[in-house]
Amino acid sequence: MAKKSRTKARDTAPVEGSPDQVSPRQPCPCGSGKRYKACHGAAGGATPVFVSRPFEGMPGECDVIALRELVPAATVPLTVPSTDREVRLCTLLPMASPALVRDSGAIWLGLQVAHQYGDPARDLGAVLEAAIATEEPGVVGLTSQPGEGPRLQDLISNTSLDITVHDGFGYWADDIEDPDDSVAAALEQANGSANPTTRLESVEAAYWTNVGPKEHLRWVMPHQEDELLTALARLHAAGQDSVADGSRFVGMFRAHGLLTPVWDLPVGTGAAVLEGPAGTFASALADALAQGGELSAAERSARAGLANRQVTIR
Repeated sequence: MAKKSRTKARDTAPVEGSPDQVSPRQPCPCGSGKRYKACHGAAGGATPVFVSRPFEGMPGECDVIALRELVPAATVPLTVPSTDREVRLCTLLPMASPALVRDSGAIWLGLQVAHQYGDPARDLGAVLEAAIATEEPGVVGLTSQPGEGPRLQDLISNTSLDITVHDGFGYWADDIEDPDDSVAAALEQANGSANPTTRLESVEAAYWTNVGPKEHLRWVMPHQEDELLTALARLHAAGQDSVADGSRFVGMFRAHGLLTPVWDLPVGTGAAVLEGPAGTFASALADALAQGGELSAAERSARAGLANRQVTIR
């Protein structure tokens, strides 16, 4: 019997794209680029229900979102009570496979695969269940909407995530004793597209990255959107939103129900120097979140500006 979901059921989960929140002519909040009426607002429910915060209730929810949307190469071991086989959550797998059953029987689960069935956590749960049900090595995926069932967070017993951020995709060959030239070529091609990325240690779910002409700090935060916007506006108006000398808070994007503030950094900043300032910023943000009272005129102006600098990517 499937374990009862610890998170809200699909038919009762908050739907960011419901008619009372999104106009039929507005972009669908799922990030598809279509108008709401042609996507998750389609008449007759042809498109699966869109779950705005699918990873809610999962340990390390903010990091999971970062690994799905921001981090090129990372792995996380998962403990799955229904099997004694090794299960590894990977940002990306060869050929963008949803899951791989390895020759050893280990199961590798691809986090960055987008099935477009409305609930990525349920999709991941369905792929994991399908992989557990087979011992035949190869690719495992979904060919149709999985329907009701457990999400990924309902199938694991982890209380925290042991995240390893890799320099590239060498983990694809972790269990291959003698990789051939084709494996080496695939790794070389994949590694060429992986921007250097480092997870900060002083705070949760904050990732430095070098994208060539720029460096960024991107920090997935667990707070409710309105509360976070207000707190960030207070810090911005007070000139307390820096995370390094020369850094600039440039806005934020919304992914899977949470906001990710983004800072531009001077080239050459690196990740190490961000540890102390990030901890200081986290303390200042906690104080701003706890602060009550009305916003000042400067803070209201800052909040309006921040609200206009949001992009929904999922």
